[in-house]
Amino acid sequence: MNPFEFINSITYTKQDIMHDLNESEYESFLTNRALAYHQDCILYANEMNRRFDVPNKLQYQYLLNTIRKRKRFAKWIKPERIDDLKIVMEYYSVSREKAEEYISILSEKELIILKRRMNKGGVK
Repeated sequence: MNPFEFINSITYTKQDIMHDLNESEYESFLTNRALAYHQDCILYANEMNRRFDVPNKLQYQYLLNTIRKRKRFAKWIKPERIDDLKIVMEYYSVSREKAEEYISILSEKELIILKRRMNKGGVK
């Protein structure tokens, strides 16, 4: 079962889809993370994060019965400019945090120069 099916049932359909067969498929971390993108659900998700030792079925039931029915959509945040970050990390031999600082200082032209210098050639 898809984790987003659980999230959809909690937030929109309000149908209890957790049975004994799919209780092990419920990922509380993913559910709480998805709910944390919504202002009206973040406190409930945080409450379940604080009580991680509660069985999956009880966590699901709590969220199903406390969150109000509403169609919600949130785009998952993904890291930006991963390739640039890797190049800066490798070129300057720095950690990820330092590389992020460097990227904020470097211009696009300087990043292109770094990419050319770090090009090792060959087939990907």
